[in-house]
Amino acid sequence: MQKTDFSHEMRRHDSPFMRALYLCLGTACVALGGIGLLMPVLPTTPFLLVAAACYARASPRFYNTLLNHPSFGPLIVEWRRYRSIPWRVKLIAISLMSATLATSILIFVEYPPLRIALAFLGIMLAIWLYRIPSRDRPRRR
Repeated sequence: MQKTDFSHEMRRHDSPFMRALYLCLGTACVALGGIGLLMPVLPTTPFLLVAAACYARASPRFYNTLLNHPSFGPLIVEWRRYRSIPWRVKLIAISLMSATLATSILIFVEYPPLRIALAFLGIMLAIWLYRIPSRDRPRRR
């Protein structure tokens, strides 16, 4: 697999202290994103987007490593360049989020107001996610 150099997209901070702070924050976000892979309640993608933004201010090496990752890199590049999410990824995210929230509402949460709040939050998140553009969305006939 060919590695791409994304260094031209970076705006490194002038202060060494701030670069170190961005590097630590970016690494913490990558760790949280990794935990999010194992726990369905914690989202992975937002943490990786924040990590990419932090690395863009801190380190060309870490930034390029994250954007060249075979699984996460294309999604991050798609968001940073076009502010869009691939259609398939969007449908999978909405489906998994719906299944997770439905399971929580039906099995684990007993307090009715909390069930209503979770359902409302899930619907709002699904609508928000659905409204994010997808460049590869199939056209209606």
